[in-house]
Amino acid sequence: MADKPEKFIDENGIRSDGRRANEIRDVKIEVGVLSRADGSCYLEFGKNKVMAAVYGPREVHPRHQQKSNRAIVRYKYNMASFSVEDRKRPGPDRRSIEVSKVSREALEDQIFTEYFPKSAIDVFVEVLQADAGTRTAALNAASVALADAGIPMRSLVSACAVGKVDDTLVLDLNKDEDNYGQADMPIAMTPDGKITLLQMDGHLTQEEFKQGLEMAQEGCRQVYEMQRKALMDHYSKKTEVLSTEVTAAEDVKGDAPEEPEDVTPVEVLEDTEDTDKIDDTNETGDTKETEGTKETGDTEETEDTVKAGDVEELEDSGEEVPDTGENADETDGQMDESEEEISNE
Repeated sequence: MADKPEKFIDENGIRSDGRRANEIRDVKIEVGVLSRADGSCYLEFGKNKVMAAVYGPREVHPRHQQKSNRAIVRYKYNMASFSVEDRKRPGPDRRSIEVSKVSREALEDQIFTEYFPKSAIDVFVEVLQADAGTRTAALNAASVALADAGIPMRSLVSACAVGKVDDTLVLDLNKDEDNYGQADMPIAMTPDGKITLLQMDGHLTQEEFKQGLEMAQEGCRQVYEMQRKALMDHYSKKTEVLSTEVTAAEDVKGDAPEEPEDVTPVEVLEDTEDTDKIDDTNETGDTKETEGTKETGDTEETEDTVKAGDVEELEDSGEEVPDTGENADETDGQMDESEEEISNE
C-alpha cells in the first residue's frame, strides 16, 4: 500500500490525479461483450475494470427459493485474486457478501419482478482490477447488463461516490482518497433522483451531507448519460447490421431471373382447361364431320355406282338413256321398267 500523500488537493484546487473536486473519472462502457450471457457489460471507471453478466429470467434452483408472485434477484459481487496489489484470497468474504446484498437491493427495486413469478434473475459481477469505488462501478455495469438482457426496469440505476479529503468534499474518490480520506459515501440513484443505495464511512456535518448529496446527484446524472449513450450506440449498430443484411438479401433476390408476368400458375391451369375444351371440341367436331362425310360420301358413291351400272346395262340393251332435268320422273319410271326386264331375263 502506498504511503499517505501530504496533500490531496493543491492550492489551485487540483486533486492528485489532475481532476477538480466536482469531476468524475473517465468512464468507458461496452455493451454485449459476452455472447453466452443474456446481457453483459464491460466497464472501466478510472482504473477500475469490471465485467457484469446477467442470466434470466430462468428456473430457480433449489426450488424452495422460488416466489409464487415474483422473480427473485440474485447478485454476486466478486473481486478477482489479481485485482489488487496484494493477492486477494479467492472466494467470498464478509465484504463481498455485504456488497452483494446492498447492490441486489439497489437494483431489485427498479426491476419489474412481478412479471416473472417463480423465476430467477442472476447478476454476476467480476472486478478484474480495483482502484476504489468498485461497488459503484459494479452497480453501473450491472444496470447496463440488465438493460442489455431485456429485463423490464423502471429505469437505469447509476452510482457514484462522494467523500471528504483535506476538509473538502470531492466527487468519485480515487484509491488514495478512499484509503486516507475523512469520509466516503457511495450513492446509487435513478434519473429522477430516487436513492436506492446510500452508505457512509467517516464523518460529515449536516451541511456537508446535503452538499455531498447534490454533488453525488450530479455525478450520477453524468454516469446515466454515458450508460444511455452506450446502450443506444450498441443497438444502433445492431440495427445498421440488420438493415445491411436485409438490403443484401433484397439485392440477391433482385438479381435472380424473374418469371414472365403473363405466365402464372392460375393462368396455366385456365389455359389448360380451355385447351382441353378446344381439343375435345375439335376432336368431336372432326369425328362428326368425318362420320358425316363418310356417310354422305358412301351414299353418293353408292348411288353413283348404281346409276352408272344402270346406264351401262341400258346401253348394252340398246335402249336410250333417260335424260335428267325436267323429265326426271319419266327417267325414274323407265329405269324401274328396265330393271324389271333385266330381272325377268
